[in-house]
Amino acid sequence: MQKHDVDILVVGLGPAGSSAASAASAAGKNVLAIDRKAKAGYPVQCAEFVPQMMGVEVKGLSNVIEQPIKSMDTFVEAQDPNSTEPDSAEKFIMENFPGHMINRGEFDRELVEKAQANGADCRFVVGISNIDDDGLVHLTNGDVVKAKVIIGADGPRSKTGQAIGQVNTELLETRQITVNLLKPHFSTDIFLSNEIPGGYAWLFPKGKVANIGLGLIPQEKSSLKPVLEKLHGFLVKQGRVGAEVIRHTGGAIPVGGMLGTSSFKGAVLVLLAGDAAGLTNPITGAGINAAVMSGQLAGEAATNWLAGDGDAVEEYEEELEALFARSLKHAVKRRGEILANWNDKGILSASELQKGWIAFPEYWQA
Repeated sequence: MQKHDVDILVVGLGPAGSSAASAASAAGKNVLAIDRKAKAGYPVQCAEFVPQMMGVEVKGLSNVIEQPIKSMDTFVEAQDPNSTEPDSAEKFIMENFPGHMINRGEFDRELVEKAQANGADCRFVVGISNIDDDGLVHLTNGDVVKAKVIIGADGPRSKTGQAIGQVNTELLETRQITVNLLKPHFSTDIFLSNEIPGGYAWLFPKGKVANIGLGLIPQEKSSLKPVLEKLHGFLVKQGRVGAEVIRHTGGAIPVGGMLGTSSFKGAVLVLLAGDAAGLTNPITGAGINAAVMSGQLAGEAATNWLAGDGDAVEEYEEELEALFARSLKHAVKRRGEILANWNDKGILSASELQKGWIAFPEYWQA
């Protein structure tokens, strides 16, 4: 057993954690950052799309871009409940929806390397076993960590969040495959269907391959594989993608909105960022941008608090509220309406499906 005495412990080395570690270590703080994975960014559990504006927030993003995205094509299931194949759906095109498909594994790796270059001690294959009431952290390798600040960036099922009573109770279950892309494509394809309650399916082109996946409510998790296979088969029949599956991935996405983002364990300050803070959009599942921004802000807040700034924690909470609360609350509201209709009627009309997706004006109405 080894005891670590540090200024800041960062739990999780995804975009949120590595951004936090980078910001705090650049400010001269003694930072230990840990992750349960064996390698930064792998296995990839992401559809790998980021909006164009993210390039403003993350320098060097161009190094990991695989291809540009120009528009969004949304396929809405026909109202006939027996017509659930994508070819029975009506297509809507959102011409101006710029963004990028990235190599998420390399993106995470570069963020970790930046944190290390700034002085953070980044360690893999180690996670949290327990956090005592006084803030002493026990790691899965038997080590203990005494930190002045803990930043929880350990995903939707965050153990750091559990330690301070902040838990993502609403989740989406996802499944994704990567296949060969047979025709160049520069749109994100979205499929809205009653076969995918509480979520949607997607095809995201990524150069010579494409990510095809879907997310839905946990109680319908058994539908993930057959519905995904059905969509894949349809796209193969169209001649758009290959039949061979290159790789599989999946995981949980928090969809309940923003949690409380700060607390104390004894005298130890605990901050949450990224998925651990519930910052993923409950409708789209997008969370990379929020993870990077909140991670950097958490690192800065921790640094300022350690320097004696008594307002640093409140300012962190206020900044997250200003950046994310409005859009998250609206998405939570729309998601609640979708699920209420689905639970009540068992099927949604085309107009109800449209109201629950960002490509349609109805979504943005009060």
